Amino acid sequence: MDDLGRLTATEDVRRVMARYVYCADHHRWDELAALFTTDAPFTACTVEGAVQAQMKGRDEIARQLAERNHPGTVLVHHLFSSEIDIDTENSASGVWAMEDIVSIPPVPGDGEGPRPTGMHGYGHYRVRFTRTDKRWLIAELRITRLRLDWTY
Repeated sequence: MDDLGRLTATEDVRRVMARYVYCADHHRWDELAALFTTDAPFTACTVEGAVQAQMKGRDEIARQLAERNHPGTVLVHHLFSSEIDIDTENSASGVWAMEDIVSIPPVPGDGEGPRPTGMHGYGHYRVRFTRTDKRWLIAELRITRLRLDWTY
């Protein structure tokens, strides 16, 4: 792959991730899921490294994200300092430093104790991409966390 092809692929991959956070912030779960391959795994980890959420495939990603995010929840995602490697003409990988802020509407008491009303997270998106039909898609996404601050 020549330099222009590599730069074009790098920008295309960056745009996929920009679209991912835009769709998340606007609760466009079906559009977000369409950025993934049909069988892509999506894993979110805790600060300790344990699996917090795991989904596989577009349908499950769209369903679980919709279930986990109340329509009144406000989501704000920021991406920073991407490191993108174009491995071949049709595969790439990248790491993005990220920050996410979540404001959760209060839920009436149900006797289970206080529930969080907000989260401020820091970490990284670790992503593999594949290009099919001249379109880059997420083949695997893993969120690793450095810090999670909860408000109640």
